[in-house]
Amino acid sequence: MGRTITDAREAAAELARRFEGARSAVFFGGAGVSTASGIPDFRSADGLYHQRFKYPPETMLGHDFFVAHTEEFYDFYRERMICLDARPNRAHEKLAELEATGHLAAVVTQNIDGLHQAAGSRTVYELHGSVHRNVCRRCGATYSAEWVMATEGVPRCERCGGLVKPDVVLYGEQLDERVLLASVRAIAAADLLVIGGTSLVVYPAAGLVDYFEGNEMVVVNRDPTPADARADLVCACDIAAAFDF
Repeated sequence: MGRTITDAREAAAELARRFEGARSAVFFGGAGVSTASGIPDFRSADGLYHQRFKYPPETMLGHDFFVAHTEEFYDFYRERMICLDARPNRAHEKLAELEATGHLAAVVTQNIDGLHQAAGSRTVYELHGSVHRNVCRRCGATYSAEWVMATEGVPRCERCGGLVKPDVVLYGEQLDERVLLASVRAIAAADLLVIGGTSLVVYPAAGLVDYFEGNEMVVVNRDPTPADARADLVCACDIAAAFDF
């Protein structure tokens, strides 16, 4: 393992230097990127997996539960998965700035909140989809998160009456092959990979970092990750503060 930094200001200075020197940097992020925007993660002490519900969250976010308990799925989905009041934090904003100035090639994210795009990022590969796309399973019509929030019970397509499903990857479903391949290509071509706000325990998404063959890997995460051992730099601090440069 390379150097470990716990001071956010020092981490910000190091990140700025490494992005400046990179030719094709990629950011791979998870739920921790959005916690500063008020969106809870899953596995931390205050995360969804530690809160009490009628069913475990990982059950309610499964394909089988969606099929068998569609109305209950949507009750949970509206209450916990759609956060329309959330705004991009400094990490989202800086990543968009880095892309605009040619210092970041792509963002690969496990998040479904759309905050990278809201901050201005253009090349964003959403491994697990987005709450902002909801698709009729019969005719393919698409609906916004705002539209879903305005419905009650099981949302039905206004065109054909078909069931509307969030364009998010539920447990038991496969990742979108086009998004997956584009993410692999971006990571494989990168000379700098910055991994941020993720515990790297959700597969197959976490396995994508294994395609990195570039010069420098940086991990920005409060808690240890499986990638720390091979990282050139570990920033064990708040990610929004680390990107405040």
